[in-house]
Amino acid sequence: MAAERSSITLGGKGSSLSSSSVYNVASGVANVRIDSSAIERFSTRNVPSIKRSSFGIPQGLTNEETRASLAVLLNKLILSTSGPPSSSTARSVLPLKIVEILNLKAESLELGEIDVTEGENIVLEKSCASLIGICSIIDHKSTTLSQIVDSVAALSCEVTKADIASFSLLDSGDGNGDKDVIGVAGDLKVLLNGYKGTGKLEIEEISKIPWIHGKFRYVVKSVHADARRELNSGVKGGKTGSGNTGIGEALGTTLLPLLTAIKNLGVCSFLRAKLCFEKIVNENLKKCLSEKICVENENLKNSYKLAYTAHLEEDYCRFAHKLNECLGIVWRIVGLEAVAAFFALAGGELFVQKSGDADKEESKTDKKKKKNEKKAVVGKGTSLVIQFIKDRLVSNDAASDGDQMHSLMQCGEQILNLFNPEGRSFDSLLDKVKEIVESNENRRLPKLPKGTRDFAKEQMAVREKAFSIIQNVFKRHGATALDTPVFELRETLMGKYGEDSKLVYDIADQGGELCSLRYDLTVPFARYVAMNGITSFKRYQIAKVYRRDNPSKGRYREFYQCDFDIAGLFEPMGPDFEIVKILTELLDELEIGDYEVKLNHRKLLDGMLEICGVPPEKFRTICSSIDKLDKQSFEQVKKEMVEEKGLSSEIADRIGNFVKEKGAPLELLSKLRQEGSEFLDNQSSREALDELSIMFEALKRSKCSERIVFDLSLARGLDYYTGVIFEAVCIGAEVGSIGAGGRYDNLIGMFGTKQVPAVGMSLGIERVFNIMEELNEKQKQVIRPTETQVLVSIMVDNKLAEAAELVSQLWGAKINAEYLVSKRKEKHFNRAKESGIPWMVMVGEKELSGSFVTLKKLEKGSEEKEDQTCTRDRFVEELKKLL
Repeated sequence: MAAERSSITLGGKGSSLSSSSVYNVASGVANVRIDSSAIERFSTRNVPSIKRSSFGIPQGLTNEETRASLAVLLNKLILSTSGPPSSSTARSVLPLKIVEILNLKAESLELGEIDVTEGENIVLEKSCASLIGICSIIDHKSTTLSQIVDSVAALSCEVTKADIASFSLLDSGDGNGDKDVIGVAGDLKVLLNGYKGTGKLEIEEISKIPWIHGKFRYVVKSVHADARRELNSGVKGGKTGSGNTGIGEALGTTLLPLLTAIKNLGVCSFLRAKLCFEKIVNENLKKCLSEKICVENENLKNSYKLAYTAHLEEDYCRFAHKLNECLGIVWRIVGLEAVAAFFALAGGELFVQKSGDADKEESKTDKKKKKNEKKAVVGKGTSLVIQFIKDRLVSNDAASDGDQMHSLMQCGEQILNLFNPEGRSFDSLLDKVKEIVESNENRRLPKLPKGTRDFAKEQMAVREKAFSIIQNVFKRHGATALDTPVFELRETLMGKYGEDSKLVYDIADQGGELCSLRYDLTVPFARYVAMNGITSFKRYQIAKVYRRDNPSKGRYREFYQCDFDIAGLFEPMGPDFEIVKILTELLDELEIGDYEVKLNHRKLLDGMLEICGVPPEKFRTICSSIDKLDKQSFEQVKKEMVEEKGLSSEIADRIGNFVKEKGAPLELLSKLRQEGSEFLDNQSSREALDELSIMFEALKRSKCSERIVFDLSLARGLDYYTGVIFEAVCIGAEVGSIGAGGRYDNLIGMFGTKQVPAVGMSLGIERVFNIMEELNEKQKQVIRPTETQVLVSIMVDNKLAEAAELVSQLWGAKINAEYLVSKRKEKHFNRAKESGIPWMVMVGEKELSGSFVTLKKLEKGSEEKEDQTCTRDRFVEELKKLL
C-alpha cells in the first residue's frame, strides 16, 4: 500500500518555498495546494490571452526536474500577485492547472498547449523556473549528501585502520582555521569515538577527508542560500519582461564550484571504496562491486566534462541538468563505498549467516581473519551505523536465497537503496546519522578549549605550594592584596599593548558597554589607582588573565599572573631595585633551577634608535621587532624592519651592532660610559645610564647582581614602559620568559589628571609550574595531594555514627583527618597509601566491644608492627604528641 502523500501549501501569509519542499513535490512524495488567500489575489478581469505551445520547460529534463520546474513556476505566478487584484494580470486558471498536473501520479507529464495573459507570459519567459527548480533539487540532494557522506567515510576509516590523529590538528585555535574543515573533522571524531586506529597507518585518502568534505560543505551552503533567495523572489525584468535578468549567470557562478566539489567528493569516495574492496573476503563479491564502481567513476568523468562544457557555452539550464546528473552518480559511488565498507567490517558475520553448513570446514586462518574483521568496528558512532544497516537487512529478510553470491548481492542492493535519497528508508538513515552526530552522549567529545588546562589533585598541590611561597614573598615586602574585575571596558585596554593589542579577547555587547577580558593585571591596576586618586601604593595581585594567542608549550590563552607593583614617588631607582630583587627571591624560593634576569632601559633603547637614525614615530614598532630577537635570528628581524616597517638596510645593520651587546651589569655599563661612547652624546641614553648605575650598585650590594644580565637586545613590546625593563628566563628550559616587568611612569596618568610613576613585575606562573612539574618527574618526587594526617578506619560496616564521633574529635582539635567505613581491611590501607596518610585510628569488632582504639603508624604506605592502643577519651591527646 502506497504511503499517503503529505501536502505543501503555497501562497499563505508568511509562507516561503524551500528546496526540500520542491524536491518532495518533484519526487512525488508530496501534493501541492494553493492557499485560499492567494487564490483571491488572482485577477478576475477579462484580459486578452495568447496561446503558448508549452510552459517554457526545456526538452531533455528528467521527470523529477520537470516537476520541480512546474513547482517553482507555480510559486512565481503566486508571487506575481503580491499587489492588489486590480493590478494583476495573472489568473487562477494557469496555477490551478499546474497544481492538477503536479498532483497526478502519472509517470510522464503531458503539458500541452496553454492560453496565457501578457503578465503570465512574462512570468513563464523570465522566471528561470527550470534552472531554479533543478538548482533546488541539487540543493536538497547535496545538503543531505553532506550529512551522510561523513558517516560513510568514517566506516572506511574503520576498515583501513587509518591514523586519524591529524583530524585533531586542523583547529589551530587561532581563529584562522577553516570552520567547515574543522567541523567535518569534529563530526568524524564523534562517529569514530572509541576507534583504535590512531597511530597506525597514515593513508592519504583518509587524511584528506576533512578538506574534501569541508570544501563541499562550504559550497553547499552557498548554493542553499542562493536557492532559497531565488525560490522566493518575484520575477525580475520589469512590466514588459524585457532584458536579461542575470539569474542564469548568477546561479551558474554559484553552481560551478559545486560541480568541482562534487567531482572531488566522488573521486575521494571512489578511492576509499577501492581500499575497502581489498578487505572483502569473498572474491566474486569484490570483483562485482569493483566493476560497478569503476563504471560509475567513468560516468562521473564524462558527466563532469559535459556539465563543464554546458557552462562554458552559457547554457545554464543544461549545465544544472548535467550537474544534477553528476550528483546522482556521486550518490551511487558513496552508496557503493558504504556497501564495500559494510561487507569489509560485518561481511564475515553475514557470510557465515548466508552460507549455512557449507562453510563449516573453513580454515582456521579464515576464521581468525573474519573474527578480526568483526572486531574492527570499534567506534561508537560507526557501530550504530553498522547496526542500523543490519537491522534493515534483517527486517527485510534480505538474502534468504540459498545461492550465496546472489544473496550477498541482494544485501548490497538493499544497502545501496538505503543510501539512495529517493529510497523508502533513506529518511530513517539520515535521522540516525544526525542523531549520532548531534546526540548529547557523543556531541563534540568532551575537550578543553585551545590554550587552557585542567589541573589534577597532584598539580593543584604544586600550585598551592607555589602560591603560598609567592604570597609570603610579596607580604614580606609590605604589599597589600588587590582584586579587579576579570573584564574591563574595551577603551581601558586598547592602545596599551602595541602590536599585542590584537591578542585582547573582546566580549559580545551585553548591554551597551563594549568590554574585553583583561590582558594583564598592570593596566587594571593603573586604572584602579587613577580612579581612586591614590598617589602611593604597594600592591600584589594573583589572578587569571586572557590572551588570544596561538597556544604552544608554555603559552596559554588563560593563565595566572602574579603581579607586584609599586606606585608613587620614592628615592631614585629604589622601587626599581626592589622589584627586581623580589623577582630573584621568588625564583630562588620556588627552586626551579638556574635562571637569569635580562635587564635594559627603555630610554637607552630610544637613545640607541635615535643614534642609529630611526625616526621617533617608529621607535615603538621597531622595539616590537627587536623584542623578537629571543625567538628569531637577527636576519629575520632585519627583514621585518626593512621590508615591513620601512627602515633602510644601513640603519638596521647599525641596530644589529648595538643589540649584540650583553654582559655583567657593571662591566657592560662601564663599557657604554667610556669616553667617546655615542650613548654619552645622547640625552635619553645618558639619563638611562645614570639611573642604571644607581640600580646596579644596589643590586650588587643586595647580593643578587650575579643573576642579572645587562642585555641591549631586550625591548619588551608593550607600549607603556618608560624606564627599566627586565625579563627572567630559566636556563635549559624551553618555555620562554618566566617573569618580566618594568617602569611605566605615564600609564596611570592615561586614566586621570595626575601622573603617578610606577614600576612592577609579573611572574609567569604557568611556565614556572611546567618547570616544577618536570623537575618533580625527573627527581621522581611523590607529591601528596592532601595534607591529611590521620585516617579514621571503622572496619565494621554500617557504623557511620562511630566514624562521625571519632573524626569530629580530631577536627575539633584542628587535626587534618578523613574517615572510611568498610569491613574490607585492604581498602583502608590502600586509601592511606594512595593519599600518603601517616597515621590510622583503627576500630574493629574488638575495639568496639572494648571501648578503645588502635593507633597505627604507616611509613611510605606500609604497615609498622608496633600498634598502640588508647582509650577513646585520650586518643586525640595521644595523637597530638605523636604528630
